[in-house]
Amino acid sequence: MADITETIQTEKSRTAFSVQAGFLLAGLLLLLLAPFFFYPIFLMKLLCFALFACAFNLLLGYTGLLSFGHATFFGGAAYFTAYTVKSWGLPPELGILIGVAGAAFLGLVMGFFAIRRQGIYFAMITLALSQMFFFFCLQAKFTEGEDGIQSVPRGHLFGFIDLNSSTNMYYFVLGVFIIGVLIIWRFINSPFGMILKSIRENEQRAISLGYSVARYKLGAFVMSAALAGLAGAVKSIVFQFATLTDVAWQMSGEVILMTLLGGIGTLIGPLFGAGLVVALENYLATSEFPVTIITGIVFMVCVLIFRRGIIGEFYASRLGRKLGFVYRR
Repeated sequence: MADITETIQTEKSRTAFSVQAGFLLAGLLLLLLAPFFFYPIFLMKLLCFALFACAFNLLLGYTGLLSFGHATFFGGAAYFTAYTVKSWGLPPELGILIGVAGAAFLGLVMGFFAIRRQGIYFAMITLALSQMFFFFCLQAKFTEGEDGIQSVPRGHLFGFIDLNSSTNMYYFVLGVFIIGVLIIWRFINSPFGMILKSIRENEQRAISLGYSVARYKLGAFVMSAALAGLAGAVKSIVFQFATLTDVAWQMSGEVILMTLLGGIGTLIGPLFGAGLVVALENYLATSEFPVTIITGIVFMVCVLIFRRGIIGEFYASRLGRKLGFVYRR
């Protein structure tokens, strides 16, 4: 009897793996063919914000820390990359690396102070520090104030790939996006990620087991900041500018909205949420209805109907469970 049960479970696992692999391959194929059917700039914006939402979800969904200051890392990296590429003449790959390093440093400084508190106090500290950075960007000379850094050259990737071509630029952004998502997947499925989940579920128990909770929180904060910086750095190359909009508190609110709509604690949820918000902003930009009102209505409907987020509810549904998806939030 035990052998039969074990065989059935094995077959179910194989079927679930096959289904999930099929979804993954279909999604990858769709991304590869997308620039032939959709506007590449729109697609690149979607990928940048999807990576930003995934980076934020690493902190909220898997560590349980709600940050209201993630625009600091997204916009800060955009400024660092734009300035070094335009003023120093660095190639785009080096500019992006400098932006990521700058975002990680900002995450280290902000996280050092924020992790000393929990709950709403943690969120308020991140918001306050983010606003301080916003006013720094407003006053600093290298950011060029309210005008921002304009006309950032895309340059040539590795010296020979011309990023002024929309097709080349799209596949570069897609490559960065895939690498970023793989890093997040590996991070959350590592022993470090398991400890983060235990901290999210019961912090006091994690402390009683001897884990240095503060260090793990700070590590997750810096990793999330660096990946958010990666999204912001690439975005500054795509659109060839960095402005105060990237570091404003509204940007932090937008990434929270994306993550909650898709489903926190899921890898695919933030991607779906970012796609929904970016698509609404893009296609309703020329309509008579204010975009913020439409996105607000969508958010309210999703909160009332999909308490776990759209993808979270699908994972928790009977169909999702049959396909092998598991929602553990």
